[in-house]
Amino acid sequence: MDEETFTGHLAGLFSAAPSVHTSIGDDCAVLDICGSGEYLLAAADQVISNIHFLPETTPEKIAAKLLKRNISDICAMGGVPLYALVTIAKKPLEEEYLMRFHKGLEECAKEYKVSIIGGDTAGNFADGMVGTLTILGKVEKEKLCLRKNAKEGDFLYATGVFGNSFYSEHHLTFLPRVKECRFLAGTYTCAMMDVSDGLWKDAQRFASASDLSIEIGEKNIPLRQGADLQMALSDGEDYELIFAVSPEKAPLLEKAWDFPGVPLSRIGRFVAKKEKIEKEEKYKSGFDHFQ
Repeated sequence: MDEETFTGHLAGLFSAAPSVHTSIGDDCAVLDICGSGEYLLAAADQVISNIHFLPETTPEKIAAKLLKRNISDICAMGGVPLYALVTIAKKPLEEEYLMRFHKGLEECAKEYKVSIIGGDTAGNFADGMVGTLTILGKVEKEKLCLRKNAKEGDFLYATGVFGNSFYSEHHLTFLPRVKECRFLAGTYTCAMMDVSDGLWKDAQRFASASDLSIEIGEKNIPLRQGADLQMALSDGEDYELIFAVSPEKAPLLEKAWDFPGVPLSRIGRFVAKKEKIEKEEKYKSGFDHFQ
């Protein structure tokens, strides 16, 4: 069992109301309930001690990471984050820790104009902490980006750099690509996702959702300081955007890109689906909670 297999089982399990435009399988669910030219976006994610952060990580940094990784999912859809609900379960349940966590959450929420609107707090049965956040956002219908929208021949582009996220502490200090996604969505792309489980693994998910395969140009992958190619392909927790751009729009995008400090790289191409993908062992890694 792996995450893809399990998620595939769930995709066929739940019924959906007519208002559900997109459910399981993308970065966010898409709901057509706004009664206008917009969709409601909804996603949930969590952070767990000794998996997503070390025990000595401050509660303020943990809270910020929890919110930002959810904001990154909204960005992958081309949207704007609006509201969030948060739950925390911890042992021991300490008032000072909880207050620092929630104050850190609010500080980050203000920066990204997100309103924290509720949640829950509970004791945990084992030592450690689990924080879960549900985020709501919106996106104009013409800006909605879905993984399934890539076309054969499209280029695969990426923001930022990859690899060595944990040791560089990028996994705590990353900035969700809020402005960049709004610049891209609807104008240069309608197919996008964020990278959290490893560049190669997520690129494969992206291509598979569009019933395509992906060819990665190893020499074109920008590396974070201290990273090598294998780390860039498999480490995960980069929280960068990867997105499909047509050959016609590619030169226009490269000319118009104006985000200092955020590299834009053409790292691959979507091709016709291949029955079997022959790749080196380094491509087969990436984070999977089932492994």
